[in-house]
Amino acid sequence: MTEKTAPTQKPGPFRLLAVIFYDSLLLASALLVATAIAVAFNGGQAIGANNPFFFLYLLGVALLFFGWFWTHGGQTLGMRAWQIYLISNNDTGISWQQAFLRFMVSIFSWLPLGLGYWWLWISPDKLSWHDIASGSYLIHQPKQKEPR
Repeated sequence: MTEKTAPTQKPGPFRLLAVIFYDSLLLASALLVATAIAVAFNGGQAIGANNPFFFLYLLGVALLFFGWFWTHGGQTLGMRAWQIYLISNNDTGISWQQAFLRFMVSIFSWLPLGLGYWWLWISPDKLSWHDIASGSYLIHQPKQKEPR
């Protein structure tokens, strides 16, 4: 049986929440490994809670985590599981500059009670703040199996 792609559509809220949950678990794992590496380089001593360099280090790890997936195939593992793709407005993959913008604006999208995410259902073009800022958007493209 071969598979072909179906017409694209915007992902629904359940699908987006599932992707966020899945990727949050993966990101937490990556941040734990990054923290273990930082503690090892710190001579096994705990890193201070108010250390701004450690915070920036973890932010950089998160950016590399999402940026690499987004620029190499347009999908994180959570997006792959739920058949969601991130593409540029010109229907190509996104660049590192777009990934950086998307990542940074998505942080600010959470701050006002997630308004940047709720914007998906408020705005007429169905784009979130980080979609607009980065010139990219999410699509849901399920794979359909052809009959025998």
